[in-house]
Amino acid sequence: MAKLIHTMIRVLDEARSVEFYDKAFGLKIADRFEFDGFILIYLSNSQATHELELTVNKGTSEPYALGNGYGHMAVSVDDLDAEHARMSSVGLSPKDIKEITHNGQTLGRFFFIEDPDGYKTEVLQRAGRFQ
Repeated sequence: MAKLIHTMIRVLDEARSVEFYDKAFGLKIADRFEFDGFILIYLSNSQATHELELTVNKGTSEPYALGNGYGHMAVSVDDLDAEHARMSSVGLSPKDIKEITHNGQTLGRFFFIEDPDGYKTEVLQRAGRFQ
């Protein structure tokens, strides 16, 4: 059976992205590999079994076009309201908290936050299928 191990995104500025993901989600550098034309940085935390791979392509100076295919990544948290307040207090500008229902039942509470390169992450209250 396959096991999902990482998601890769391309970023322009290693330091800016590493700082954002640490500040937002407590993701720290687990490994970093530098090659002639690119750098791979793997981020994780003690809660994660899945890593975020940041790829920095050397010589790239223009923002990446995310296109209309990328949607978002998602993380779950124990206290959505507290995380929203914390992220706001450190200047990360999370979007408003929303709720989604299905057949009259709450499916989830969430908000979105965007990284410096425009990638969106959905932050969900840990409950139901969103553990």
